[in-house]
Amino acid sequence: MRLHGRGVIAAISPWNFPLAIFTGLVSAPLAAGNAVIAKPAGQTPLIGALAIELMHQAGIPKDIVQLAPGSGRVVGGTLTAHPLLSGVVFTGSTETARMINRTLAERDGPIIPFVAETGGQNAMIVDSSALPEQVTRDVISSAFQSAGQRCSALRVLFVQEDVADGMIEMIAGAMEALKVGDPSDLTTDVGPVIDEAAKKVLDDHLKWLDNNAQKICRLNAPKEAANGWFVPPAFYEIQSLSQLNRENFGAILHVIRFASDKLDKVVEAINATGYGLTLGLQSRIDTVRDYVEAHAHVGNFYVNRNQIGAVVESQPFGGEGLSGTGPKAGGPHYVARFATERVTCIDTTAAGGNATLMAAIEG
Repeated sequence: MRLHGRGVIAAISPWNFPLAIFTGLVSAPLAAGNAVIAKPAGQTPLIGALAIELMHQAGIPKDIVQLAPGSGRVVGGTLTAHPLLSGVVFTGSTETARMINRTLAERDGPIIPFVAETGGQNAMIVDSSALPEQVTRDVISSAFQSAGQRCSALRVLFVQEDVADGMIEMIAGAMEALKVGDPSDLTTDVGPVIDEAAKKVLDDHLKWLDNNAQKICRLNAPKEAANGWFVPPAFYEIQSLSQLNRENFGAILHVIRFASDKLDKVVEAINATGYGLTLGLQSRIDTVRDYVEAHAHVGNFYVNRNQIGAVVESQPFGGEGLSGTGPKAGGPHYVARFATERVTCIDTTAAGGNATLMAAIEG
């Protein structure tokens, strides 16, 4: 069996990791023997352009990797509909992944691979055995680092009702210490969101929360951040996960209390969202960990730590369901997904017999 490149792969990357994910999406198909057309996010084309320039300087031929900047609808739509395309690798929203999937299904010609890593309604479960200081540390980093603009970021915190008041109070207190401002200032903890459109979506969700949830803590942007696209961290209590019908891609954390005998219902509610990217658990009880691990439908499960920042080759990353197709980036099956397999079978007995027969004839 031999592995061969498939042809030309379209690599469509997001804005939130405009160099790291962009480079990964390009390099894996290249390693499998393909040519790549790389489309960076519309908000971050210059970083993608510099990355491709450095690849050319490093010796990758220009015929093998090319940049295709522009809007997703125009450039991405044109790439994914092209009849000569041999595959697509994508990181971005679930909605965009659905559009790409439909476009690929309507193409004439060969069926091609579509490797996608999309969003998630990521949760963390905290039971009564968890250490409050550890929970607070991991919740703050998981929910608010990068202004909540990570696909793995914590969106919904489930806390056992026996310890909920103390946990919530400690998390809110830690939030108050966060500094919102210019990310070029090393003392800043939370910077702006990517653009005006992202801010509007988050602001609309906060208005909904003000009318339908209980506000626990909501920070204000300082005067020097008044003119940027800032959505400061917010923390609200809701009654049910079913109240959230989409991922809110920013520093907004929702908390839900659960009874000690309802862990199974919590896991069922998380599975029912259809997303399956990251899930955190804070517990010192092995049987709790075993139960959640066995029943939760998620790609990456994090125990007693934050749920962001997976380390490539140590913690391969990617989801299932509405959160992605697999295989996982950084895992052992990723590069091979961009190759095609060819097998040669030889009947060595027949070959030997033919040689003997030819020798006899020639003799």
